[in-house]
Amino acid sequence: MARNTKVLLVMDVVESVRIMEQDQDGFVRRWQQLVEEAEQNVLPLHGGRIVKSLGDGLMLEFASAQGCVKAAFALHQFARQANVGVTPEHQMHLRMGGHLASFVTDQHDIYGTDVNLTSRVSTLAGPGEMVVSSELRDELAAGLDADVEDLGDCHLKHVEKPVRAYRVGPVGHAPVIPAPHTLPPDFRPTIAVIPFEARSNEPEHFVIGELIADGVIAQLSRSPDIRVISRLSTTAFRGRTSVMPDVESRLGASFVLSGSYIASGGKILIIAELADARTTQIVWAERVSGVTDDLLQAQSELLNSLAAATARALIDAEVQQSLVQPMPRLDSSSLLLGGISMMHRSSVRDFDRSRQALDALIERHGRIATPRAWLAKWYIMRIIRGLSQTPEEDARMALEQTKRALDIEPANALTLAVEGHAYCQLLGNFDLAALRLAQSIEANPNEPMAWLFKSVASTMWGAPSDAVSEVEYANALSPIDPLKYYFDMLSAAALLTVNDHSRAIQYARQSLKANRHHAPTMRVLLTAQVEASMVEDAKSTLAMLLAETPGMSVSSYLAIGSASSVTRQRCAVALRALGLTEH
Repeated sequence: MARNTKVLLVMDVVESVRIMEQDQDGFVRRWQQLVEEAEQNVLPLHGGRIVKSLGDGLMLEFASAQGCVKAAFALHQFARQANVGVTPEHQMHLRMGGHLASFVTDQHDIYGTDVNLTSRVSTLAGPGEMVVSSELRDELAAGLDADVEDLGDCHLKHVEKPVRAYRVGPVGHAPVIPAPHTLPPDFRPTIAVIPFEARSNEPEHFVIGELIADGVIAQLSRSPDIRVISRLSTTAFRGRTSVMPDVESRLGASFVLSGSYIASGGKILIIAELADARTTQIVWAERVSGVTDDLLQAQSELLNSLAAATARALIDAEVQQSLVQPMPRLDSSSLLLGGISMMHRSSVRDFDRSRQALDALIERHGRIATPRAWLAKWYIMRIIRGLSQTPEEDARMALEQTKRALDIEPANALTLAVEGHAYCQLLGNFDLAALRLAQSIEANPNEPMAWLFKSVASTMWGAPSDAVSEVEYANALSPIDPLKYYFDMLSAAALLTVNDHSRAIQYARQSLKANRHHAPTMRVLLTAQVEASMVEDAKSTLAMLLAETPGMSVSSYLAIGSASSVTRQRCAVALRALGLTEH
C-alpha cells in the first residue's frame, strides 16, 4: 500500500433520502448532471479527481488546497443554478468538508483515520456551505483564496478530541462570510389552522369559524413544541378545496387543522379534522359539541379541549412516524418530537429508540444546541428510571452533552435548565443547580422546563411554597404540553412538600392515567398515601412499583440520585414503613 498526503473533500446532498423519496427520477437526473459537471469541467480545471462515490455524495482528492476550494465553490454555484425553478422541497443543496489528510491506498480504496475525519468535518457544514479543518485552513490565504470564519473547537461523532474548524466561502466584500441562516432551524412541527366553514348560509354564522380558529390558535401557540402559523396567513385559504399542497409550499406547514360547524338554538357542533400536509392523509378527526356562548369565554372549554386533542393527535402522528420509519427518512421535526416524546414513554424499547432519534438529529444538525440538551435529559432519565447499569458514567455523559450544547449556544435556556436539573437530581450540588436554573430563566423567562426543574430543586432542597408556585407557573407557560403527565408528576411532588396529600395523590393519579408505568410517579404517590395513612392503597402502589422495578430496595432507590434530599428521605421512610427491604 502507498502512503499519500493530499487534500480530501467530502460532499453530499442534504436530506437526500427525503428528496429521493419524493422525486427519485428528478433527483437522480440532477445528481448525474452534477457528477458529469465535476468530471468533465470542474475537476480537470482545478487538479482534482473522484476517489469514490458515496451514493448521495463524492469523495474528491486534490493536489492543492487552492484547487480544492475553487472546485468546491464552482460545484456549489452549479448546484444553486440547478435549483432555479425547482420547488424548495425538491431543491438539492450540497454540504462539504475538507481536510489535509494522510492516508494509505491500494488498488481498491483509500484508508486511514484522516479519511474518516474528513467525512466527520463535512457534517459541520450547513446547506450550501463548506467547512475545513485547521490543517487545510493553514494552506489558504484568507482574503485571497477564500473568506474564512473561525467556528472554534467542534465536537465530532466518534472523534475523541475537539477539532478546530473553519467555514470558508468565495472572496467577497466582507472579511467573514455571513452565516446563511440568521436564526437556528426550527425543528418543531408546524400547523396551520384554517377558519372553519359554516354549514348554513346565515351571515351571522360566518364569524363563528373565525372564533374557532382564533381560540385554537391561541391555545396551540402556548405549547413550546408546536409552531403555529398566524391566522393572518391562513385566512386566505378559507373555503378553498385541496388547500394542503399550497399550505405546505406557501406557509411551510406540515399539518392542517380544518373543519366545519353547525350552530342552532344556542348550541354548536364542530367537526374537526387534522391532516398531514406532506401526505394529504387525515390523521385524526373528531366531533365536539357545546353551547355557542362558550366560544366567547376567555377560557372556552370547547376550544381548549379541541386544541388539546389536536396537539395530542399531531404529536402522536409524529411519534408514530418516528417508531416505524427508518431514521434517515424522517423529517428533523419528527426526529426531535419523536425523541422527546418516546423518552417519556414507559416502554424501554421506545426509550431506547428516543436515543437513536436524537443521535440521528445531532448527526444531521451538529451545530444546534437543542437536540444535545434533550439527549442530556435522556441520560438523566435513564438514571432516574433505574435503567442505567453505570449511573456515574451516564451522569458524566449528560454533562458532556450540555457542555457541547453550551459551547454551541452559551445562552440556550433549555440546555442551562437541563444542566441545572442534572446537578440537582444526580449530583446533589444545589449551588450549581441554582446558578444554572437562574441563568436559564434570565436567558428566557418563558422556558417551561426552567421553571419545572426549579420546582424540582425547591422540592428536593426544602423550599416548599416556592416549589408549588414554580410548578404552577411552568404549567401556565405550557398548558397543553405533550409531557403533561411529567408536569403532573412534578406538581404532585411539589404539593407533597407542603403536605397537601389529597391534591398530591390527585395529581399523581392523573399522571399515572397518562403514563401508567412511570416509576417516579408511583414513588410520589405511595409517599403521599403512607403519610395520609392510606396504607392499603400504598401497598397496591408499591406492588405496581415493584412490577416496574423488580428487585428494588431502599438502598437501590437512594443510589439513583441525590440521597440526602428531603423528598428522597421521605420516600425512603415510606418504603420502609411498607416493609421494603433495606438492601
